[in-house]
Amino acid sequence: MTDRSAPPPFVVLSRETIWNGFCRLERVVFDCPTADGGSHRHTFEIESHGHAAAVLPYDPVRRKAVLVRQLRLPQALEGDEPMSLEIIAGLLDHVGEPPDATARREALEEAGLDLGRLDLVAATRSSPGLMSEKVWIYLAEVDLGRARIADGGGLAHEGEEIEVVILPLAELAAKADEGRLDLKTLFAVQTLRVRRPELFIET
Repeated sequence: MTDRSAPPPFVVLSRETIWNGFCRLERVVFDCPTADGGSHRHTFEIESHGHAAAVLPYDPVRRKAVLVRQLRLPQALEGDEPMSLEIIAGLLDHVGEPPDATARREALEEAGLDLGRLDLVAATRSSPGLMSEKVWIYLAEVDLGRARIADGGGLAHEGEEIEVVILPLAELAAKADEGRLDLKTLFAVQTLRVRRPELFIET
């Protein structure tokens, strides 16, 4: 627990927005105390694009999970696989929308899923040294015979070209072991493996 009576571990000297588009880039100059009683001045750039929610829907009877595949330009430009297999996710971009409502909305838009109960497993920072983003990650148990009420694929007016992927959990575990998943997806998959290991056994 943070001791709120203690002096802050830094002193902000200036904050300046140096780019404001889809994301906002802010330059912050601040002083941090050092162990010898002095201080050191730092200049950091912080990227902000809002917070997000993500969910891994899984059917425990069919032993399958619902994921999405879509173009991720940053990794493609660095020579990695352009089409990224991920859990359903999206930004909290509606005013006042709580993270669980975002997860439900994105599940319907991206995968055509009407989710029931959500199980929050973490509200975590994706890259705390660089970005302000916090991601709420959920698991959602579903019956695919009932929960899939639409095709999904994303919103046409946003130009989303999202492929819905229904994958056996054993195959998803193999991808995790091969290091082929992004962090939020890996976290969700590994959490489910710890909680429900029997679902990942091939039948």
